[in-house]
Amino acid sequence: MNRGPARYLLWLVVRQWPRILLGTLLGTTSMLSFVSAPYIIGAAVDEGLRAHDRRALAGWAALLLGIAGVNAVLGLFRHRTMTKIRLDAGYRTIRLVLSRTVELGAALPRRITAGEVVTIGVGDVWVIARGLTVTGPGVGALIGYGVVAVLLVRISPLLATVVLAGAPVIALVVGPLLGSMQRAGDRYRGHAGELNGQLVDVVGGLRLLNGLGGKDAHAARYRRGSAEVCASGNRLAGAASWVHASGTGIPALFLGVVTWLAAHQAVRGEITIGELTAVFGYAAALVLPVRILIDTGNDASRALVAARRVTNLLAVTPEPLHGRDAPTGPASLHDPSSGVTVEPGLITAVAGAGAAAVVDRLGRYGNTDATWNGDRLDEIAKAAIRDRILVADNEAHLFPGPLAEVVAGRSVLDEDAVRHALDVAVAHDVAAEVTAGGRNLSGGQRQRVRLARALYQDPEMLLAVEPTSAVDAHTEAAIAERLTSARRGRATLIATTSPVLLDRADVVHYLHDGRVVASGTHRSLLTDEPGYRALVSRRT
Repeated sequence: MNRGPARYLLWLVVRQWPRILLGTLLGTTSMLSFVSAPYIIGAAVDEGLRAHDRRALAGWAALLLGIAGVNAVLGLFRHRTMTKIRLDAGYRTIRLVLSRTVELGAALPRRITAGEVVTIGVGDVWVIARGLTVTGPGVGALIGYGVVAVLLVRISPLLATVVLAGAPVIALVVGPLLGSMQRAGDRYRGHAGELNGQLVDVVGGLRLLNGLGGKDAHAARYRRGSAEVCASGNRLAGAASWVHASGTGIPALFLGVVTWLAAHQAVRGEITIGELTAVFGYAAALVLPVRILIDTGNDASRALVAARRVTNLLAVTPEPLHGRDAPTGPASLHDPSSGVTVEPGLITAVAGAGAAAVVDRLGRYGNTDATWNGDRLDEIAKAAIRDRILVADNEAHLFPGPLAEVVAGRSVLDEDAVRHALDVAVAHDVAAEVTAGGRNLSGGQRQRVRLARALYQDPEMLLAVEPTSAVDAHTEAAIAERLTSARRGRATLIATTSPVLLDRADVVHYLHDGRVVASGTHRSLLTDEPGYRALVSRRT
């Protein structure tokens, strides 16, 4: 779904056009009933009070009462209809966002930040929904404004001209304000998404931050981000306050001008007292449609900002499911961008800047020119890649449930295989029951459960990034020994700077600026490559 924000809002309107049409009809009828009241009051004054005709007065009063009752009923149904329109638009947007995030799967965190997804889900969806009010009250207010002008022509062309001139005045005054508010809203929305992303990261790694003493540093970073959001919010509030002030001030200005002109015409005998009363009523009645027009413009402006965020997410295309067949047997993976090759049956390690990006490309997450047995990965059927090439992601979500089921994942549960995977990952101390996201586990325990889950699948090719970064040295040594033994004869790629893991790899690729500058065993690289030696020494 590749749409701009305006086209997306139009699509939401078209998807429920009968309800939109009903809302527009109800909004227009309700507004016409509202603006007809001054005409009835004026007629009651001239034909009833001034003419001392009680029957005419009672008739006009009864008509006014009837219209008030009809307007109350119309308002009730209009509100119900517009609520349904907003809910339909909101939940339709939620379905699209959820569908796209599911389609992106594990590639989602590499394409869209978690904070962006959270902000779309809890804020932008309902801003878009509210923006559709322009289809009911907004259209009704516009028609009501025109009807008032037509009614005033019957009384005084001058007064009608003044009222009609109000529309361009409103556009000239409020238009730039809405543009300024939209730009401020874009900045505020961007800062809010970044801040939510920081919050998600901090909450997810709070225990690890406490253990490493990094909590204060991240708290200071969050405070700085929060200050930026506050500053953007203040700018947005400033622009919004001018818009709302215009919604109150411009109608009041027109009320004063029109009333002053009408009073002078009444004194000169150009209009009757009843017509003067009607003119004042029309001018007062204009306050509502003008305020609605300004408010709907405000809502529409904010909806465009929110819709742009949603369409940006929907424009992120998932990987194609279908493609050419995968190699029939074990074959090498090659990443042209870095020069890294993963051979079948070998344990390969990469160390240096850009190692994690190599794993992403070889695991076919996002754009990649990596090849499998000479064929481009992005041209091979995705299902075959996911079945045979597994990326052990340190940020992969842990679902709640018994530990054995968490480790088995989507595969059939085999108790012996689960125990073996947990033993290789040295995860024997993990609780038997895992809560959502592994919140009841330490950072090291979560990392080992994720590693055990990857080992349980026994993939043809296992790709991992720093699988021991959150464990102590003793546990790391045990994992390195058991992991290399368990994966012997199966292709494994580990992106790491851990000397323990590097020493057990069959071949190590040393990267500089994302490219292989040297390959060999860990010990040979320590001897021959000063940069590699410095990199590993910093880790030690």
